[in-house]
Amino acid sequence: MKLYKTRSGIVVENENTFYTMPDADWDELVNRDDLHEFLNTFTALPAISDEGQAWIQAGLLAPIGRQEVWASGVTYLRSRNARMEESKKSGGDNFYDRVYDAERPELFFKATPERVVGPGANVRIRADSTWNVPEPELTLFITSAGKIVGYTCGNDMSSRSIEGENPLYLPQAKSYDGSAALGPCLYVPESPISPDTTIRLEIIRNGKAVFSNSIAISQMKRQHTELVSFLFRECSFKNGCYLMTGTGIVPSDDFTLRSGDEISITIDGIGTLTNIVE
Repeated sequence: MKLYKTRSGIVVENENTFYTMPDADWDELVNRDDLHEFLNTFTALPAISDEGQAWIQAGLLAPIGRQEVWASGVTYLRSRNARMEESKKSGGDNFYDRVYDAERPELFFKATPERVVGPGANVRIRADSTWNVPEPELTLFITSAGKIVGYTCGNDMSSRSIEGENPLYLPQAKSYDGSAALGPCLYVPESPISPDTTIRLEIIRNGKAVFSNSIAISQMKRQHTELVSFLFRECSFKNGCYLMTGTGIVPSDDFTLRSGDEISITIDGIGTLTNIVE
């Protein structure tokens, strides 16, 4: 099952057939522990035509209402190594080595809903940063009761020149207008997503691929439920929340994004999230 948020309302996709949900409120809908079972009840509605499906794709929004977006860091070995390298000059490299092996994961606030963009929209790089990368991440949707009921593609835009200056600058490197993208849908499977699921990143510049790579989520050091348990220890989320689970794909140190670059993040079973750098 997939849920799409569009300019005209909410759409359910089941086995490549699309259905419109009448008078549905996004926040109330997704914050259900029985979301998959509930969505099954709408497959008796009239299906949307092929023309209607094309219109839906053109009008996609980020699958978010009033939810906060949080993120996890250093959950893949590649991320640990990249963070250590960028922070070496400031003497902060050993912090990331420690957190990779620590019991407590790195969790941080990423974005308010207003700072999140959807499919086809522009992500941003900070004017005061000289080294910027996208971070493709499997993103969990968690209900207010702490249950993972859905998944989406997430782009955790990062200013590596800023976070490399000092670990305390991480919030400035991570949270700003247009720093997060989600989409194209909320994938709602009957059971947890397979560890064999692959994340792919491709960056196109002037019509040519300048970077591409992939990784399986099985390479994550931490379990999804582990991350959720720490996030919910002292935080409550009235409308549920999103949690980016970290990246195992980081471009080489000589790469930085440019205005006009096209970023595509594809995750098995979910789809492709494409954004343009403003």
